Amino acid sequence: MLPGSSIGQRLVLTSFGESHGKSIGTVLDGCPAGLEIDEKDIQKMLDQRKPGQNLISTQRKEGDIVEILSGVFRGYTTGAPITMIIQNADQKSKDYENLKTELRPGHSDYPAMIKYNHYNDYRGGGRFSGRLTATHVMGGAIARKLLKVTLGIETHSFTSQIGKIKMEKEFNEKMIKSIYKNDVRCPEINTAKKMKDSILDAKKKGDSLGGIIESVTTKIPVGLGEPIFGSLESDLSKAIFSIPSVKGVEFGSGFRGSELYGSENNDLYTIKNGKIITKTNNSGGILGGISNGMPITMRIAFKPASSIAQKQSTIDIKTKKETILQVKGRHDPCVVPRAPPVVDSLVALTIADHALISGAIKPVL
Repeated sequence: MLPGSSIGQRLVLTSFGESHGKSIGTVLDGCPAGLEIDEKDIQKMLDQRKPGQNLISTQRKEGDIVEILSGVFRGYTTGAPITMIIQNADQKSKDYENLKTELRPGHSDYPAMIKYNHYNDYRGGGRFSGRLTATHVMGGAIARKLLKVTLGIETHSFTSQIGKIKMEKEFNEKMIKSIYKNDVRCPEINTAKKMKDSILDAKKKGDSLGGIIESVTTKIPVGLGEPIFGSLESDLSKAIFSIPSVKGVEFGSGFRGSELYGSENNDLYTIKNGKIITKTNNSGGILGGISNGMPITMRIAFKPASSIAQKQSTIDIKTKKETILQVKGRHDPCVVPRAPPVVDSLVALTIADHALISGAIKPVL
């Protein structure tokens, strides 16, 4: 069994570092030799998730500049483990001194203290920080390019809901170019403005908001997935739940499907241009844990960010008494707008892993 910092079977990503340590990084092992890659391919996705770019994200200003240390030679992957790092530069650890003993509501502080007997790094959340999602993106950027080059597979994730504000129309291919044209990563421009206003309003109140990311992956071959416990849904869910603040994942019709008749939820088969497809996609592209060739569609629920400026009741574990805590530091009033590239990355890593397991992608390109 792999330790908790690694994921994958043939394409294995290992994440290392802490929020306020010297650096964070990734080792990606199992990437086929011969994939053309350079730091620009990775940097583009990192720039899409990095903080400090607008008023609705944390004002911690990290450059998030990736450096490839191994596994790439003369512009191509060599088949060796690919090691990448980002140097941390804008830590303000003094903001977390009171958190040695005062437990932040909604955070992992208490269970982490108990599990690691108080040796855990509490600064900025340490190993539990959303900052570690940059390590997912480093590996995911490579997996995403591998899938595009070999199988034509593309994943596009976007914000479909912030708080109670939802997209009005169903996502379509024409919307792809609009995802990163606004701060909230919503492809509906008018809805995006309402979402941003709601986040800024929550921020003024010292509060936060959650939301939903939707993800669509196209051109998936039939047959990816290893039932029963290595099903595609199982592994995608495991990967997505590694993102801090994720509290729900559904595929296709998801929970809504539980309200339908079988006659309504079943996807009827038909033939289009000589290819077997389904007329609808309530299964979300996966049947019996195996891809059926239709787009893989997911909805991912994010809870509101736990670090808020409002005063909250908590426990001082030193005195064993209740106290009032006001969290200091720089925090996102809503983490959702920074999540699409992270979701893209983890979906790509999982699907690329299964493509290598199935033989759809070979060890050497």
